[in-house]
Amino acid sequence: MKKGTTKMTGKARRRLYMAIGLLAAFCLWTALVITVDKAPIGPQGTSVGFATLNGAVHQLTGVHMELYTVTDWLSILPLGLASGFGVLGLIQWIKRKRLTLVDRDLLLLGGFYVAVFLAYLLFEVWVVNCRPVLIEGRLEASYPSSTTMLVTCIMPTAMMQLGRRVSSPAIRAILLGAMAVFTVFMVVGRLWSGVHWISDIIGGLLLSGGLVLLYHTLEQRT
Repeated sequence: MKKGTTKMTGKARRRLYMAIGLLAAFCLWTALVITVDKAPIGPQGTSVGFATLNGAVHQLTGVHMELYTVTDWLSILPLGLASGFGVLGLIQWIKRKRLTLVDRDLLLLGGFYVAVFLAYLLFEVWVVNCRPVLIEGRLEASYPSSTTMLVTCIMPTAMMQLGRRVSSPAIRAILLGAMAVFTVFMVVGRLWSGVHWISDIIGGLLLSGGLVLLYHTLEQRT
């Protein structure tokens, strides 16, 4: 793989600023979700921020548990892709005998996955919002949308990896196009299923956007 560079280009610097901006926007959005227009519109009287906006969008979409189930099962695909890159890194480690000899972009990708997992754990412990519907009779944390975050973190970074590792232009174009369509379907499907407030989806997109841009900035320097 490419050797690391010491000087950041103007394009990389702009990408870094965008990443920081999106992460800052996520923090601000989270603070607003916690404080602005809170009302008990959730199941069992749970309070939700941006209640007017969230309530209106939820009334528009309704609840479609079949779509929820489909998007839940399809979330296995990005997890499978992440596992595949993990296996690739493990094979390189075994063959090359030293972890430091594994492709640096794969090591960075592993660190990125750890950051995504820690973000997921944080919001499982610190519950900002609960879902607008009960899942099997239980309240569940819903902010930010973990499925949205998972898909929009793993799929774009997988597209970056496959864009370099798939040599055939035709196969590469088909793969990247299919992955882009899949990503859009999952985000829209998750919102339309009615199992998340729209503020959850926005939060997931802001967080994943910042993390992916930060990964891309660092990955370009490896």
